[in-house]
Amino acid sequence: MQAFIEYITKRLVDHPDEVRVTAEDRNGVTAYRLDLAPGDTGKIIGRRGSTIQAIRSLLQIGAQKQGVRCTLELADE
Repeated sequence: MQAFIEYITKRLVDHPDEVRVTAEDRNGVTAYRLDLAPGDTGKIIGRRGSTIQAIRSLLQIGAQKQGVRCTLELADE
């Protein structure tokens, strides 16, 4: 899942070398934290949050197929 998040986000941002994805286990749910360059956050959120919601939906579908639970959070600067 972590590689999937990196793959998608690196292709959407202007500074792909600054994309960092970290995973943390929280009571059986894997929480992925996405760190980006300050100017790239808007590109990942998208208009009215549509891009981040699409990424989260794909992540949920992939996690469900693997039988795991996960979330995606954007890091606050």
